Amino acid sequence: MRILLVEDEAEFAKALRGALNRNRFVVDWVDSVSLAREASKSGVHELVLLDRTLPDGDGLNLISQFRVDTPGVPIIVLSARGELSDRVAGLDDGADDYLVKPFDLQEMLARIRAVQRRPSVLAPDEINIGDLVFDMAFGEARVRETRLKLQRREVRVLTALLRRRERVVLRESLEEAVYGFDDAIESNTLDSHISRLRRKLSDVGAGVEIRNVRGVGYLLRAAE
Repeated sequence: MRILLVEDEAEFAKALRGALNRNRFVVDWVDSVSLAREASKSGVHELVLLDRTLPDGDGLNLISQFRVDTPGVPIIVLSARGELSDRVAGLDDGADDYLVKPFDLQEMLARIRAVQRRPSVLAPDEINIGDLVFDMAFGEARVRETRLKLQRREVRVLTALLRRRERVVLRESLEEAVYGFDDAIESNTLDSHISRLRRKLSDVGAGVEIRNVRGVGYLLRAAE
């Protein structure tokens, strides 16, 4: 899952971003309303973590734009403003959840999983193809009773391919799904992730194949 974190407190943002990275999330961090508006236009984010008190305005003013640019994207407000009236305002303005700082990381992760399960999120809880079962909320892949040991970016590649299974995913779209705004991307890095993922799926008999559509991208489908 690719997350947009809108937060102006640098130390808090860096710590939260690191924790989310360790839990297999891609996190893009911006620290103002204006930068968040630009990030929203990319349409690549699957969740927004939104601070309210930003240097150039109230984060709640961004919610309507996110709803236009990325319909259905879950939005969780993270704010030190925890009075009842603040929480009500956040939810009434369209946030899916409101978490008051300071909070425990495990609670935030649980809330992320909760908004992923809601009907407003179009992605299914699990995707089944061939003998592969992929849990979208936890980023876990299983083949029969075997859980695949995948690296963080291999999970991101597999997620992006499964969302458009049986269809070609452009190389550029895969890179956008796998890498954050400020990640350096070497020319053959994506191919390396694909190669390792193919081998792991083959080793457990997943019954799927990842085809290279030369010059275009990749296609994941059930093996023939």
